[in-house]
Amino acid sequence: MAGDMSSLGCAALKKSSKQKLSSDKENNSDIHNSVTASGTRKENGHLAMKPPNAPPQNMRGGLRVYKIVILGDGGVGKSAVTLQFVSHNFLDYHDPTIEDSYQQQAVIDNEAALLDILDTAGQVEFTAMRDQYMRCGEGFIICYSVIDRHSYEEASEYRKLIQRVRLTEDIPVVLIANKCDLESLRKVSTEEGRNLANQFGSPFFETSAALRLNIDEAFYALIREIRRKEKQKALGNGTSSEKLHSRRRSRWWRIRSIFALVFRRRRNLN
Repeated sequence: MAGDMSSLGCAALKKSSKQKLSSDKENNSDIHNSVTASGTRKENGHLAMKPPNAPPQNMRGGLRVYKIVILGDGGVGKSAVTLQFVSHNFLDYHDPTIEDSYQQQAVIDNEAALLDILDTAGQVEFTAMRDQYMRCGEGFIICYSVIDRHSYEEASEYRKLIQRVRLTEDIPVVLIANKCDLESLRKVSTEEGRNLANQFGSPFFETSAALRLNIDEAFYALIREIRRKEKQKALGNGTSSEKLHSRRRSRWWRIRSIFALVFRRRRNLN
């Protein structure tokens, strides 16, 4: 990458006395992006070398980073599910105006992973950013509450929104029905949840953040979905998908920085 390269000095250019001016232009254009056998790259007449041991952008501390986005209506327990997964704590009250990001290490199928989780509050003022983090997320957990039928109906809208932004249906998604411990208040049956997940082509879990029921299982299932689809794409596209992943990773970190700044200011004001 150009930002990581350091100049090593001007490259000497050998030209034949019989070359024409038109061929000089072609040579100069070729020099700009040429790569030598030693792995150095010529840019603007200078040699630049990429650090030999530079880690991939989706690796940190030797761990593969998975960018996860939690979607769902307000009050369905997205933050409670996320905090239970990350800190093994259940909060009876969580400020719905605060969105945040969390990181959690896990070993899934004997393979270490670092989950970078964006917990979205879904407030009106952040709808302009929604398309951005939907473009960058590698996997999505769509959450509804079994005691709120409207949130169940909205789950399909979130799925459609992901498809619209990403222009594909082949996106890793897990559907979770939260607050299943409140059985006496249930408005959405388990069968309805399963049927919706079948329409999505995604795994389905009924969860309880209060009881820590199926919390880890939902996140682990999403990582497995991401890995499975990555393998499929690698077989079909070779290494061409790496450029797309690189662009998404870059956008992801910009979005995380914006979110962190906004919510840090909010906390300071409060």
